[in-house]
Amino acid sequence: MSLTLAFLNAAPQDEVLQQLPGLYEHSPWIAAKALAARPFRSLAQFKYAMVQVLAEAGTQAQLDLIRAHPELAGKAADPLTAESTHEQYQAGLTRCTPDELAQLRQLNADYQAKFGFPFILAVRGPRGNGLRKQAIIATFTRRLANPADFEHAEALRNIHRIVEIRLNDAFATHPTVGNLVWDWQELLSVHTDPGYAEKGQLTVTYLTEAHLACAAQIAENMQDCGFDEVSIDAVGNVVGRYLAATADAKTLLTGSHYDTVRNGGKYDGRLGIYVPMACVRSLAQQSQRLPFHLEVVGFAEEEGQRYKATFLGSGALIGHFNPDWLAQTDADGISMQDAMSHAGLRVEDIPSLKRKPADYLGFVEVHIEQGPVLNELDIPLGVVTSINGSVRYTGEIIGVACHAGTTPMNRRRDAATAVAELALYVEKRAGKDGDSVGTIGMLQVPNGSINVVPGQCNFSLDLRAPNNAQRDALAKDVLAALQGICERRGLRYTLEETMRAAAAPSAPAWQQRWESAVDALGVPVHRMPSGAGHDAMKLHEVMPQAMLFVRGQNAGISHNPLESSTNDDMQLAVDAFSHLLNNLSVP
Repeated sequence: MSLTLAFLNAAPQDEVLQQLPGLYEHSPWIAAKALAARPFRSLAQFKYAMVQVLAEAGTQAQLDLIRAHPELAGKAADPLTAESTHEQYQAGLTRCTPDELAQLRQLNADYQAKFGFPFILAVRGPRGNGLRKQAIIATFTRRLANPADFEHAEALRNIHRIVEIRLNDAFATHPTVGNLVWDWQELLSVHTDPGYAEKGQLTVTYLTEAHLACAAQIAENMQDCGFDEVSIDAVGNVVGRYLAATADAKTLLTGSHYDTVRNGGKYDGRLGIYVPMACVRSLAQQSQRLPFHLEVVGFAEEEGQRYKATFLGSGALIGHFNPDWLAQTDADGISMQDAMSHAGLRVEDIPSLKRKPADYLGFVEVHIEQGPVLNELDIPLGVVTSINGSVRYTGEIIGVACHAGTTPMNRRRDAATAVAELALYVEKRAGKDGDSVGTIGMLQVPNGSINVVPGQCNFSLDLRAPNNAQRDALAKDVLAALQGICERRGLRYTLEETMRAAAAPSAPAWQQRWESAVDALGVPVHRMPSGAGHDAMKLHEVMPQAMLFVRGQNAGISHNPLESSTNDDMQLAVDAFSHLLNNLSVP
């Protein structure tokens, strides 16, 4: 018999624990302490209560829990629980070939020698499926390179994920809509540009055959969900409209992009298309109409991978499509105009894509976090307070190239060490703000040689902060430091500003709506800035906007094949979005 939230809240503690015998491996004390916080508004709140209990228990208690787990396809300190036995069986770990078993045993030994506890990985995925042996071995190998403190935390995160899956089984509350959103993204990821499929890499750049296939598939998914109007516009945006009961109602705009970086992840952008689509599917199934139109847009381009222009999709909606971009060519010499013509898009229709802000309530966007914060906090959702403003530069420091063996250290005019000193200053100065970031991502010594003191060093500089004033103060200090470093070292420099983007603070009313939606799920409301740019920052120029972040796995890595999330977190994102839609009052 499946458990219920009412039982969890009302039954005697011992009785609840009897029904959850193998939740945490040989460690019933975690659930017992969490139950002291009853009543819970949701199962998600109970899950987070247990996360907090373990976080507050101290390092030794955490290590004891980790060490209570079995090795993969190996031995255990205590007999395997029924849950662990079942999970290892499903992953095929009880049916290893001799070579696989030998490899796993060696990995177990190497891991234990380095960290002092067993490797732990949540191997189950949507619908009980999950990682198979080769993916497990690859993850095992990769994580062996992690620092000890990081791997300690990663083990705990995987334990909590295992418990989340076991709770879903006990309460029969599997994330069915989260599974659907997961499946949609998996199916979309089969389309990739030529030259990448053979490598098993996902790359979808603007108006390639893979890009056009993605647009067609998203449009088909929208039709299946019950959208009233579905179209592909003049720049390749896939637009679905779910109409209100009255034709003159205003429109809520949402969506994200479906193009990718090269060798990217499956969820960047695309999650923000499929989450609202799942909400429309539910509305249509219930024949429910909202007091406003809902417009979901799969933006055709955001990443700037094939052509130099970025935010083509969302920019077109605010009238920011520059006709000069049509003459840009890709690496194969194909102009943007020719690519559009080949795709059947009508360039002359682009100006008509501009939306009238007065017709819109605002813009909301769901996006995978693309960072480690939510993952480290073990919180599934984050409410964005602002999209960081940024400024970028390219620069050159010029010194004197000279013999590395005969030039004393105090006689050198080394351009590369000056950039290195600047990088350390940027790290310190941005860290002082707490929420600013600064990066020197490119550092190049032209014609460098092992025995020559660098006389020239080219570099990039990327500075970001939650508001323009903070960004500008950071830039002022960094540029002053650059000047001071060069003067002290007897060097010259040039610096060119290449990009400046204004911060996009969330509209207070819309941010509050996201906060209310997250709180209604019983999970913590965590407010955070976005360090990355998003389509929302373009729409921000003409209408109020706010974003919701979804936790990423694998330390929140993004723009990388390891980018991932979970079906449970996707379910929570859908639930939060549905709450926002159903509680939005329209004047």
